[in-house]
Amino acid sequence: MSLAHSLIKELEHEVASTQKILACVPAEKFDWKPHAKSMTLKQLSTHVANLASWAEIVINSDYLDFAEGKFQHPTINTTQDLLNELQSGAQKSIAALKSVKDEDLIQKEWTLKNGDTILLKLTKIGFIRSMAYNHLYHHRGQLSVYLRLLDVTIPGMYGPSADEMPKA
Repeated sequence: MSLAHSLIKELEHEVASTQKILACVPAEKFDWKPHAKSMTLKQLSTHVANLASWAEIVINSDYLDFAEGKFQHPTINTTQDLLNELQSGAQKSIAALKSVKDEDLIQKEWTLKNGDTILLKLTKIGFIRSMAYNHLYHHRGQLSVYLRLLDVTIPGMYGPSADEMPKA
């Protein structure tokens, strides 16, 4: 199995879990946040939905410079918008992964910057693993805590959740 194929399989599996949790996000609570320093529910869930597109961005470019203003945050107004963003990004990433050579993932570097400030520079595979996939999992877990605090039923990600367990 190629490295790219392995990344596709992982993304497909994790997008299914991410879809389950995004489907639970109540749009009427989009402005809620658990702490003054926290993102709002809308900001966090939008970020989670958008991270599925990052493999495509990394594969089809050598860098992203936030100062250039080319990175556009998606317009999200509903829970369905979150799900659409997730699916669209995942489809783009899967298509890009199908077209990339493993040696390009391993050998080519990718840079995230803001003007002259280098935020992160890694191989393309390093960036996809850490700042696309692992980043998604981290914020998806954070989102599950937000939803728990809002008393929303949490779906299982890697087996049944406490909400799905039979009552004794």
